[in-house]
Amino acid sequence: MAIEVSIEQAVRERYAAGAQVAEAALCCPVDYDPQYLAVLPPEIIEKDYGCGDPSRYLRPGETVLDLGSGTGKICYIAAQVVGPTGHVIGVDMTPDMLAVARKYQQHIGDRLGFHNVEFRRGRIQDLRTNLTIVEQYLQRHPIASVTDLQAFEAFQADQRASQPLLADESIDVVVSNCVLNLVQDNDKRQLFGEIFRVLRKGGRAVISDIVADEPVPAHLKNDPELWSGCISGALQEHEFLQAFADMGFHGVEVLKRDEQPWRTVEGIEFRSVTVTAYKGKQGPCWDCNQAVIYKGPWSEVKDDDGHTLLRGVPMAVCEKTFRLYTREPYAQHIIPVQPLTPIAVEDAQPFDCTRDSVRNPRETKGLEYRATTDAGACCEPGKCC
Repeated sequence: MAIEVSIEQAVRERYAAGAQVAEAALCCPVDYDPQYLAVLPPEIIEKDYGCGDPSRYLRPGETVLDLGSGTGKICYIAAQVVGPTGHVIGVDMTPDMLAVARKYQQHIGDRLGFHNVEFRRGRIQDLRTNLTIVEQYLQRHPIASVTDLQAFEAFQADQRASQPLLADESIDVVVSNCVLNLVQDNDKRQLFGEIFRVLRKGGRAVISDIVADEPVPAHLKNDPELWSGCISGALQEHEFLQAFADMGFHGVEVLKRDEQPWRTVEGIEFRSVTVTAYKGKQGPCWDCNQAVIYKGPWSEVKDDDGHTLLRGVPMAVCEKTFRLYTREPYAQHIIPVQPLTPIAVEDAQPFDCTRDSVRNPRETKGLEYRATTDAGACCEPGKCC
């Protein structure tokens, strides 16, 4: 426990110092779109730390949550991408970082012509607890006895339930830039769970972070300097991806992976990756006689639920999976096959998603389908054939 406390304290102290004086060792070089940096004051650019640019994957009108928002650089870039119809929320636990971010909030909004950014204080692995409200309570009611502690715990439980920092399913996109690795290992599962909780169904996470190519040994993990420097808290690359899948995300994909490591420590390479993952595969499975054909180029692929798709073969899928496959990130690889006579979900039978099966063409066309047609327009004189 003492090691865990010292690591979190080291993170707070190092980033508080980084809000006062820029520290190059806290970040990787990142090329941001200069058009979005033009409205930012030098202090925000110099004192914000990251290893990637998740903002380039955002779209207009989206509600975005930036975990570990620091001095607000990604938030203010995201604000310009999502535009006046979008909204950006930055969450950070360090008052010094939040002070820099809020210092320019009015000025940047005025320059943009709209105000769509706000900052909240919290720990990214606990997006229910509002640290500002908790601190105000403790200032009014200092804890001096067990009775005081019990009263505080009751207050905190009520705050988390009635005034959560972030409500369930309230966010379109969660982004983060080199912050997840700062969370202690025993809190990382809760962290990924919180990302899942606050995302709306159909929402996604776009996370830039540092990963390791080998397991990080205990003596490196116990080094607060390396941990606060975004090194020893890094997950191994495949573990980072699996953490999203384990929490119920689908479509987990590496968008960017730096070829060269940012740092190498005792032969272990630490590099930046940007990963996306989607929420929304949960729910009942109904059979509406739909199929999907995987285009290739692999002979077969398997999704996060274990469904195997064979190249060029119409595979039976439930209505829910059909909808998922016809959206990003799958749509470019899939040919959707709808039944000749649509089946409404309320009229459908349950679909067994535990097994893979080829969809018989007669299921999509209908058992009594006996049509005979002339050649289509493609084969008329002067046409394609």
